[in-house]
Amino acid sequence: MLKFFDVNQNEVHLAFKKNAFSIMPGHVLVICRYKNQWLLTKHAERGLEFPGGKVEKGESMEEAAIREVLEETGGIAEVKDYLGEYKVFDPKNPFVKAILFAEVIQLEKKDTYFETNGPALLDGDLICRLHDDDFSFIMKDEVVAAALHKAMEMNLY
Repeated sequence: MLKFFDVNQNEVHLAFKKNAFSIMPGHVLVICRYKNQWLLTKHAERGLEFPGGKVEKGESMEEAAIREVLEETGGIAEVKDYLGEYKVFDPKNPFVKAILFAEVIQLEKKDTYFETNGPALLDGDLICRLHDDDFSFIMKDEVVAAALHKAMEMNLY
């Protein structure tokens, strides 16, 4: 298990397995590929980040991931793997996020992208760019880089 502190100085534990924590994931983070490019969303305030959000009542993690990708990017996604989970030990509200890897089959233009300015496609090695100013703070802690390494190890891209 990888342990570190995020930008808010909350302890974070990352595990590459399902049901890693006593709290069930209430959120998803979706690592997305579309036609050999990274599919991110441009959050209106935070900047570039992978799609994600809350799991709605009655949804599976996979269903939430597919919905979030569609809402935030217009992407029709197919979940390829459940990479793992991470727990943020926020003193006010600890939470767990599931990390999934998805391939986007089709990208559709939408009138609204739910809290984002729509899709952003990026080429190449994303890991070396995560600390650029264009990226959200969510992309800058160790979760995304570790998840990208894990997906590469699993030959998902």
